[in-house]
Amino acid sequence: MAVLLLLVRFVMPVVWADGLFLAVIGGGVAALGIFVWWAFFSRAPNLERWGGILLIVAALAATPRVVDRSIATGMMGMMFYIYAIPALSVALVVWAVATRGLSSTAARRTAMVAAVLLTCGAFTLLRTNGMAGDATSDFAWRWSQTAEARLLAQGPASLPASPVVAAPVPAPASESAAPSTPAPAETAPASEAVVPASGNPDAVVPLRLAPPEWPGFRGPGRNGVIANVRLVVETDWVNAPHKPVELWRRPIGPGWSSFAVQGDSLYTQEQRGEDEIVACYRVSTGAPVWRHRDAARFWESNAGAGPRATPTLHDGRVYTFGATGIMNALDARTGAVIWTRNVAKDADKKVPGWGFSSSPLVTAEGDTVIVAAAGKLAAYNLATGEPRWYGPDGGGGYSSPQPVTIDGVAQILLMNGPGVMSVTAADGKKLWEQKLNDGGSIIQPGLTADGDILLAEGDAGHLRRIHVSRDASGGWVVQERWSSVGLKPYFNDFVVHNGYAYGFDGRILSCIDLQDGKRKWKGGRYGNGQLVLLPSQNLLVVLSEEGELALVGAAPDQFTEFGKLPAITGKTWNHPVLAGDVVLVRNGEEMAAFRLATRAQRAAALP
Repeated sequence: MAVLLLLVRFVMPVVWADGLFLAVIGGGVAALGIFVWWAFFSRAPNLERWGGILLIVAALAATPRVVDRSIATGMMGMMFYIYAIPALSVALVVWAVATRGLSSTAARRTAMVAAVLLTCGAFTLLRTNGMAGDATSDFAWRWSQTAEARLLAQGPASLPASPVVAAPVPAPASESAAPSTPAPAETAPASEAVVPASGNPDAVVPLRLAPPEWPGFRGPGRNGVIANVRLVVETDWVNAPHKPVELWRRPIGPGWSSFAVQGDSLYTQEQRGEDEIVACYRVSTGAPVWRHRDAARFWESNAGAGPRATPTLHDGRVYTFGATGIMNALDARTGAVIWTRNVAKDADKKVPGWGFSSSPLVTAEGDTVIVAAAGKLAAYNLATGEPRWYGPDGGGGYSSPQPVTIDGVAQILLMNGPGVMSVTAADGKKLWEQKLNDGGSIIQPGLTADGDILLAEGDAGHLRRIHVSRDASGGWVVQERWSSVGLKPYFNDFVVHNGYAYGFDGRILSCIDLQDGKRKWKGGRYGNGQLVLLPSQNLLVVLSEEGELALVGAAPDQFTEFGKLPAITGKTWNHPVLAGDVVLVRNGEEMAAFRLATRAQRAAALP
């Protein structure tokens, strides 16, 4: 039984990539079988049989009080038991076999106590840095430094805190208008400053901002599509001249934020100690430009510390939403605070278990910014931060607001606990909703070319296609077209291209036909990674959970990987960004930039 437990619990997940859940269940059943055998069918004296069971129960009850907080609270408080119960059952078998020849009852029973205490005591020496997408834990010695601790040990940040604008600064009327200029703000070190024509190196010129290439979460349409890019990427990553070239890399604080990009500036969010950071860096060099700090820290064992959302750029401002509910409007050039709100307080919502994760959405009219406080939308005046409306409370949820227009009506979709809800963009009133079987919806809804909506249930559930229309009375009608298990994304977004959807079916990339939901292919093990689409070349830029950067064909006939290279180290759940010919990647430990080779560059290099 002990051998079976070891095979099921630890060997099966290696052989079967999606088998961890069954391995955990199977390991627990095998452990229960060992305890039942020991209590009722072994030949040991009653005192040893029932005394051993009581000792194990007592150890299981006492040890969580002294293990590291990451283990005590991991897996919704079940991590210690999930690992300790199988370990104790194996320890019991090992003890029984090793001491069966001992003639001394006292020595035998002392060895039993030692086996139980040593097994549970081993967990007090460990911590977990979090879980991978398949729920495997990243264990480390309890006393070893985390990546964040190593970053903080390098010393305090060289940039001062950004200033606060006392009064709200109106948003520019148009993109051509000059952004407001607050009081002197946090600037880059002198070596990174832009020197004006006067030649005075002490006069730091604010960043010159062009229209954003990548305005926020998953790009302009929040759909992971790299549109209007006039470059042809080389797909040959084997030969050195065509490989992506690393431009820079640097350590960064934990967080699952992606990037917003404008000119030579990238914006992201991270955690540094007790401060939640909004930071601006140079795209060309990775050098810091400014940092804004909020005295807030969110942490939970499974995903770790830091903000979850991605900044949004609009008209010279950057809008951010922190994991504890702090929303900021900052000057994109300097980081100066224009206004700030506590959305959790405004919307009367508690911080959810995995933190607030919504990326701000600026409406098409350009006068409102919307975030999701878990399953409840909150809208604010873009210029002043004054509340405009709050949507119906949809329970929990970790997705971001998604704009759509159906039958000429501008709507905001939000995946929430029960399923998906649509509200009017103007005042947040509910238009329609669709219940799903699973209550863990996380990722963004997708849109088909003919206006249907794709909904992922979450937790590797079904992908559903629905059609929304109005009936004769003006009411909204929702019809389900199909439900598919060919693509089962959890917290990994998918993309839509030429009538097919591409995304992660568990830990493996998959393609399905949007006509009927049937799978066309499945291939490539990238863990629980993320991807973006380059439609002009039918390519997917994939960032694996292990930090590998891959180029994959977005074609339904077969899975084709054109190239792959190691980009960053550590668990990577952050979305990659392609700005021009530069790919930006990050995780909770480091970020890096790579320049993709293009056919235009190759042609220019030819004699």
